[in-house]
Amino acid sequence: MSASYFFYDLETTGINPREDRIMQFAGQRTDMELNPIGEPVNVLIKLTPDVVPEPDAIMVTGITPQSTMADGVTEAGFLKIFYDEVVQPGTIFMGFNTIRFDDEFMRFLHYRNFYDAYEWQWCDECSRWDLLDVVRMTRALRPEGIEWPFLPGGAGDGPEGKPTNRLELLTKLNGLDHEHAHDALSDVMASIAVAKLIREKQKGLFDYLLECRSKHKVKELVEAGKPFVYTSGRYPSATLHTTVAVMLAKHPQSSAYVYDLRHDPAPFMAMTDEELVESIRWSKDREKLRLPVKTIKYNRCPAVAPTGVIKDTKVQQRIQIDLDAVAMNLRKLSSQPDFAARVVKACEIIDAERKALTGEGEAWGEPQTVDGQLYGGDFFSSADKHAMKQLRSTDPKDFKDLSPSFQDKRLQALLPLYKARNHPTHLSSEERQAWDAFCKHRLLDGNQHSRLAKYFKRIDELARDEHLTENQRYALEELHLYGESLMPSPDEADAESPE
Repeated sequence: MSASYFFYDLETTGINPREDRIMQFAGQRTDMELNPIGEPVNVLIKLTPDVVPEPDAIMVTGITPQSTMADGVTEAGFLKIFYDEVVQPGTIFMGFNTIRFDDEFMRFLHYRNFYDAYEWQWCDECSRWDLLDVVRMTRALRPEGIEWPFLPGGAGDGPEGKPTNRLELLTKLNGLDHEHAHDALSDVMASIAVAKLIREKQKGLFDYLLECRSKHKVKELVEAGKPFVYTSGRYPSATLHTTVAVMLAKHPQSSAYVYDLRHDPAPFMAMTDEELVESIRWSKDREKLRLPVKTIKYNRCPAVAPTGVIKDTKVQQRIQIDLDAVAMNLRKLSSQPDFAARVVKACEIIDAERKALTGEGEAWGEPQTVDGQLYGGDFFSSADKHAMKQLRSTDPKDFKDLSPSFQDKRLQALLPLYKARNHPTHLSSEERQAWDAFCKHRLLDGNQHSRLAKYFKRIDELARDEHLTENQRYALEELHLYGESLMPSPDEADAESPE
């Protein structure tokens, strides 16, 4: 099959892919000229009783738990649709900020349901890309022919306001159809329209960045040892998220540490090792001198380009870069070759601190349950993948006769949760008691600080807003009813959790 794009978008219960869930998946395949192929995919996924959504997320999307249970499919049922209708040879999966958000939710969804979390994006010449950094770099380097939105106000912004690349503002300003922002299918169609606009107006840059979805091409540019143009959301909007960077050192995980050459390295070179570590730690103090080093990950389709793309002085002015200062800062870096090793050591100390905080090296501030341990172990063995496939193909009524011996302890811990979430009617009485106990522990543990307590508190806070629409008030009422339905009866007996 020839190459094609599959644009997709998710609506979720929150922003944490380890704990939150997908409520809506929507997507549309296009050819390489961005013309739609076939019918769109639009699926609701049932919410299970061990999860409460973030009320703020529901206020944005309008998707209630009740609607997913009435019209949705299970996670396992959705993945069958996904592999039957979506995963095809040569597919380029993409969307608006999918790599940092949607892809992560999809990986954890796969992991929870005994699929390989990664294969769907690389098998049979499949790959992934992300429109957001394409938009950012186009705005910074080749903005001609496209109207670019601004937000009013904000320190350090230009006379037009603060630059923004929000999808709904891009579409509105350029007369593109986007009737229902934050509806997954509407956002998909809007993303296709924006991609088509950029390809029409700046095809050379579009095609170049398409090639940069290859981690080998990115690695070749970054590790050449020369400065390169780098666009990333980690850089300020005032400079259109774009700078000139250079590699300091390789990172073992298909990455590199890069230095932002718009900053003078001399103050950091003069720091002690302890001061370097402190310059990396996050702080609310905006006056704090922060080390301008970040990790560029080759497999996340970063927007990078040779410095020749900014030879035009208008581009340099737009991104506020002084190439003479860049050259001087590069010479300073070269004068102290041991500085790179000191920076790497400082970064490793910070990484170790973060891992110690979370138990599994995750980024969400609390030890992860088995649902969140995708990155807490090695890749699954061939034997485990075979057992996973056998489990997925087993009729639920035969689960009682199935005893897979997984080598990875995470899979063994996921098994009872997989059964309960996807096939609750096939649980034995003991399994049902264990599942009920798991849900109770997950939602009520901690008393006044429990998930359910925080959930109801936030609903009450939102309900005080006098400017809520009728649909928003209806959503809050539904959320309150859903929370009440999860409350256990007073005489419910404790049971062992299946986790």
